[in-house]
Amino acid sequence: MMNKVILIGRLTRDPELRYTPKGTPVGKFTLAVDRRTKKDQEKEADFIDVITWDKQAEACGNYLAKGKLVAVEGRLQVRSYDDSQGVRRKAAEVVASSVRFLEKKDGAAGGDIEGPQNDGEITFDEDDIPF
Repeated sequence: MMNKVILIGRLTRDPELRYTPKGTPVGKFTLAVDRRTKKDQEKEADFIDVITWDKQAEACGNYLAKGKLVAVEGRLQVRSYDDSQGVRRKAAEVVASSVRFLEKKDGAAGGDIEGPQNDGEITFDEDDIPF
């Protein structure tokens, strides 16, 4: 079986960088990714949450900002949680194994920030995610 996602889009806001209770960096940002509709080939945007870990999370937090163009490679993850009113919800997000900065501050081509190279699997307790 395969679970692989590749996206290119722009950040909708500055990335969030937080730390788990054990001190592990975890980042979150949302990508706006264009999608063409069948009618008139108009563009619509999908807004996809991306989770980053460790050095990759810190690099994204330090160097990315709202509007920056990035390519993300990772896996789709669906998790369940209870909202503030006790209603069970699901969230789909991409856990990044690689984030490529497609532009620098001056508009030139960017570079790669690689995540863990252990086949993309990151083990963690969902209670550790500070979002």
